[in-house]
Formats: sequence, C-alpha cells, structure tokens
Amino acid sequence: MLNKSVAAPKSWLAYELNVLRRLKFASVILPFSDKPNLGAYLKRWNVRVATNDFTQAGFVKAVASIQNNGEKLSEDDVAAVLEDAYVPRYRLQNESLKNWFGETDAWWFDNVRRNVEKLPSHVLQAIALSVGMGVGDYVLSFTEDTRELRQPLSTVYKRLLSAMPEPVNNGQNNTCQNKTAKDFISENFTNDLMFLRLPQAHNSTERNFLGWTAWREEWIHGDNTFWNDIETAQTGKFGALVETKSQYLRLLEEILRTASRIPIWAIAHVEDGFVSTQDIVETIGRIRRVDTIFTKDFSELTGAKAVIITA
Repeated sequence: MLNKSVAAPKSWLAYELNVLRRLKFASVILPFSDKPNLGAYLKRWNVRVATNDFTQAGFVKAVASIQNNGEKLSEDDVAAVLEDAYVPRYRLQNESLKNWFGETDAWWFDNVRRNVEKLPSHVLQAIALSVGMGVGDYVLSFTEDTRELRQPLSTVYKRLLSAMPEPVNNGQNNTCQNKTAKDFISENFTNDLMFLRLPQAHNSTERNFLGWTAWREEWIHGDNTFWNDIETAQTGKFGALVETKSQYLRLLEEILRTASRIPIWAIAHVEDGFVSTQDIVETIGRIRRVDTIFTKDFSELTGAKAVIITA
C-alpha cells in the first residue's frame, strides 16, 4: 500500500518561480496543471504557455486564466449566469448534485451550469465555471455548526468574481488541453522547457483520489456517469493508479523519454515517503544528465520537502 501519511502540496509557487528565474526559456509546457497559478504567472514573463490536466476542473481553470488573454464577464453575462438560479424546475438535470449538496443548493448549481452554456465563448464559459467551482468549495467548507454563517450563493459568486485577477495578455498563443500527460507531451515537443510537477502516487480510483473535489468533475460534466471512462483512459498512464514504487518510476521514465526532445526539464517532486529524490534523480539520469537539485524544507509547516531537479 502507498504511504499517504504526508499530504503532498499542489504547488510551491514562490519557490518554483525562484528556480525558474535561473533558466532561459521563452516557452513552457505543464503536463500536470490542476491549478493555473504557475502558468498564469509565467505569462507575466511573456512566456508562451501550454498547459494540460486530465481533470475537467484543471482544464477549465487553465482556459480561464492561461488561454484567456483578455476576456471578462460583463454585467449582462453575470446576470445571464445567475438568472433564476434558485428556481426549481421539473427535475434536476444533474441528479448527482444531490450527493454533494442540499436540495436548494443543488438547484442553484444545476441552473447555473445550464445558464453558463448561454455565454457566447468557451473562454467566458470557463471563467464562469471557474467561479462556480469556487462557490461549491465555499459551500462544502461549512459544517452543520457553521451553516448559519453562509451567504447566499449568488452573492458569493459575485464576490468571488470580483476577486479574480485581471487577465494578462502576453501576446502569445497560450493553449490548454485535457489529455493524458504522455499524449500532451508527444504533441508539444517544440517548446524550450518542460515543467513537470510529479503527481502524487495513489492506489485508488480517480474519483476516490480526488476526494471531495470530485464534485467539480461531476458538476462540469453534468452527471457522474463518466468515471469508468476516465479510469479506462488513465489505466497504465503516469499519474493514475499505481501499486508499487517500481511501477511509478517505470511510468515516469516513459514520460521522460517521450519528452527527450525538449531541451530543458524542471521536475518538481515532493518527498512523501513513497518515492525518494534519489529515485527520481536515478530515473532522470538514465535519459540525460542531471544539472542541479534545488530543495526547500517545509516540514515544519506541512511535513514535506519540496525538490526541483533540472536537467
């Protein structure tokens, strides 16, 4: 069984940027990018960004902040998204929402998801969905003892939208995809740098591994009937279910060989007791020479150490 005693952080943005400042690159690919923070910041350096994540949530967030070079929701757009958000219909379009939310909240999310389809561009739709995911996370952060502190969801939606950063136009054709990491890398090998944030190893289904955040996938997809298709597509792929360290490292080596034509690698790893930094270094070394190993100890805060290996 995999060691899950350490909760691996998703990103160390300041640390990652500090390392990347030492490298020379004008374009980057991010094969695992469930959060858009790094790619969005690299746009400020006028870097062309290509990002990918196998989850719909990661893909949508990337479109909203990385592919988006200037679109914003207007007041009319927001009004369209929130129109009759609390009004029940004949039945829920997405019945799986009842597994996550109470009836009133489920109607709000169902209606908002339906209304998002009215927006005129896929980028605007991605922005609207990204804000909606924030509302859902807000709802699920409350317990029975704190529910009375909640605000109306439409109010929360507007507040979260107002807090979104302004879109950055870096004059580049930034792209976002929703594929397996290997397929994404094989189609994007003409870039200067690959920043590979290694996924945490797990031995559960994707739905269980995502935990409470799985609600985002079901909301965006519009139902919960897609999980078997995701499991099938991810089987045997890096980032999906693994049973042993050797299997994880074999899949990593396969990914790295696929990326062998990319001149610079920066590989981010979090030591969690399952795969060591030395294991990663040895795997990289079978393909190309390791240049530098950067480490940052956050064990007092999170119980983990962050590592970035350049090659």
